[in-house]
Amino acid sequence: MKKIKDQFKSVRVRLFVTFCIFVMFLVFCLIAINRLVLENFYMYSKTRTIKEVYQKINEYYNNPSLDNTLESELKKVAYRNNFDILIKADTDLIVFSTNRDFLENIDKITSILNVQQQVKGPGVIYTDENMQIRKITDTNNLNYILLTGKLVNGYSLYIRIPIAPIEESVKISNEALILIGFLTIIVASFAISFITRKFTKPILELSEITNQMAKLDFSKKYRITDFDDEINELGRNINTMSDKLESTIKQLRENNKELEKDIEEKSKIDEMRKQFISDVSHELKTPIALIQGYAEGLVENVNNDEESRKFYAEVILDESNKMDQLVKQLLELMKLEYGKREFNDKKFDLNELIKEVIRKCHVMLEENGIEVIFRQEEPTYVFADDFFIDQIVTNYFTNAIKNAETINGKKQIEIRIEQKENKARVFVFNTGKNIDQDDLDRVWGRFYKVDSSRNRENGGSGIGLSIVKAIQTNYQNGYGVENKENGVEFYFDINLSN
Repeated sequence: MKKIKDQFKSVRVRLFVTFCIFVMFLVFCLIAINRLVLENFYMYSKTRTIKEVYQKINEYYNNPSLDNTLESELKKVAYRNNFDILIKADTDLIVFSTNRDFLENIDKITSILNVQQQVKGPGVIYTDENMQIRKITDTNNLNYILLTGKLVNGYSLYIRIPIAPIEESVKISNEALILIGFLTIIVASFAISFITRKFTKPILELSEITNQMAKLDFSKKYRITDFDDEINELGRNINTMSDKLESTIKQLRENNKELEKDIEEKSKIDEMRKQFISDVSHELKTPIALIQGYAEGLVENVNNDEESRKFYAEVILDESNKMDQLVKQLLELMKLEYGKREFNDKKFDLNELIKEVIRKCHVMLEENGIEVIFRQEEPTYVFADDFFIDQIVTNYFTNAIKNAETINGKKQIEIRIEQKENKARVFVFNTGKNIDQDDLDRVWGRFYKVDSSRNRENGGSGIGLSIVKAIQTNYQNGYGVENKENGVEFYFDINLSN
């Protein structure tokens, strides 16, 4: 059972199943249309034809010169349209008949017609003051279209058309459609198998490369082909990201060696080295997880339009660049905690930064079934280092994702901004269990993890909130956390741009 379930996760299998379902649905629709439309169209066409025949017979009787050719013309019309025609005088004398069976059973047909005429509505196809067209069923359970009418000379006209041929045609065509559908599925299965194998092979290769990268193994590279398509572009971006990550890890190792040389000289530097390694290990998890998530999204073919695939590739490359920048700025963050401040402050729109964080994490949000509420419409311009503010928002937001739980049928994260004087306060609320009162202050400590009873077993290394504390301490701005009625709310202050 598990093996079958794993196979169904394959893009190739799902494409094949989807195609088969589509073909069967198409055949079903064609059968339904064929059954409903063909018979109705046949009825409409034959009704129009017998009305024209009725008019022609009236014209024959209006023109005495045509009396000699009337019988031959009626036989031609009946033969050409598969009609049974019978003309009876007002004295019940049979003037003309093209079918002996019709002639012998005219009294029975008239009796059936009289019974059906007592029920107004059902069976009537067309009626006017001179004629009526009905659908009747005879004593042998055979269906016919029957015209009864009065000619200009007072004669009664009966025209009968059998419906059995069209019913048989509908049945045969439906059987043919079913056979064609099965043949189409069989033939197309080979084609779709070949096509999906060709397209999924490079995507699976990219997935394997990103899985190795998540394990910090950068030895495997994507082989670029001659086709300049989106997959090749993604492969180039992943190769670039791999090179940058490898260079970053190499730089980390070199920095680690330099710090080890000074371990005996300064205990303060020793503490900073340990802190730096822990910070790097913690902060690399989220971007690598995002990269892997978007790569898996490409494998699963979540969005198959070119713009979405390009966006996925851009996010992967963007995260690799941010990791390279992150390692360098974490060194600066260590210095911040030891009395040095190096911020690249500038004016930017806080709303756009928050929207970008939400956009990057949409895969995690979909996996956890979380609804995000952020209704800020007007821009909020602030003055700070957007990289470090991005770290604060990302830490708060990813923590909210990990800890969000369903309360009162809702699993939500709400972000809002309030302005007061020259400050903007950002709130990040998630539904879930409250934090124990004793832990509200200790969550900001370095490496601090709360117990599993608060459902925070996936809370990472416990350094994210200590980074928030370091940044806010340097800015001399407030930060904190509060328990709410149905969740937890984190907040931080930031300077508004004058």
